[in-house]
Amino acid sequence: MTKRYFLTGLLIWVPLGITVWVLKLLIGSMDQSLLLLPFSFRPESWLGMSLPGLGTILTIGVILLTGMLTTNIVGQRLIQFWESVLARIPVVKSIYYSVKQVSDTLFSGSGEAFRKVLLVRYPHPEAWSLAFQTNLPRDVGSSLDGEYVGVFVPTTPSPVNGFYFFVKKSETIEVGISVDDALKYIISMGVVTSADKESPARVYPGN
Repeated sequence: MTKRYFLTGLLIWVPLGITVWVLKLLIGSMDQSLLLLPFSFRPESWLGMSLPGLGTILTIGVILLTGMLTTNIVGQRLIQFWESVLARIPVVKSIYYSVKQVSDTLFSGSGEAFRKVLLVRYPHPEAWSLAFQTNLPRDVGSSLDGEYVGVFVPTTPSPVNGFYFFVKKSETIEVGISVDDALKYIISMGVVTSADKESPARVYPGN
């Protein structure tokens, strides 16, 4: 009975604790934007104490203001000028434009970071792994015999890391699930499934 109560308590506090930890990490990171202000403008100078979350509000405000300014002709000209300056710096150019292409794909309303969810044979011929179909560079595709697709195989539980390679399209299986569901499976290491989302109460011990 004690074990059952303990496990039930864990199922309540572990997700809540991790959620609070992630939010604290995000807010703490965005609060660092206050360090860009002169000390006389920081809360410590006129209140004698720090205000958690104030930097978050400042960061969100700067992002919104940047978006508003860059939607007009003047803002677009400034962005073009700034990018032309970065394009003249060899190493910075490669990093900036690579990251920009990824962010444009992820956050653009018309773009798609991943096209389809696939099954590919990885890490050995007798195993299958979830993968996302991505773009196949034209010069790479012309160098290969047959029809190939670019795939990204994310790692568990951090899907931002993984492996990007090319496989024959005939050796892949298209899975009829959404990219969001596939990411949930990967992040949860297969613990969370569609059935689990429909009836979460059944996971509690003794129910």
